[in-house]
Amino acid sequence: MTADPSSGAAHDALAGSLKRTEIQRAPLSVAGREIVQVRTEIPPGVESGWHIHPGEEVGYIVAGTVEMRIAGRPTLLLQAGDGFLIPPRVPHNARDLGPGVGEMLSTYLVEVGQPLAAFTEPPDSASR
Repeated sequence: MTADPSSGAAHDALAGSLKRTEIQRAPLSVAGREIVQVRTEIPPGVESGWHIHPGEEVGYIVAGTVEMRIAGRPTLLLQAGDGFLIPPRVPHNARDLGPGVGEMLSTYLVEVGQPLAAFTEPPDSASR
């Protein structure tokens, strides 16, 4: 993921469907890892698309209602004040259920030099 310093906008595989703003990025105390914090806004009815991250995602719902589908786990219905954890390279998909914009704050503990997010195929169990 790269950021445009003039706008604070995050640019990666998910940037086309979501508004993502990188808040901070710094080396982690674990060699080869960095910490990246991102604020994501998901318009009503929009899905992130199935994707993975090269490290853990520790998230918190700031506003709205978000359906979080994580491969191999039951679907989560998250509302403002709820947190979530996603293991490295586990496919997942977030969808804002509306009526307003879903907002989340995610902190990633990821491998240096890897894209923050990459689209992937949905798991077999994810078909609607």
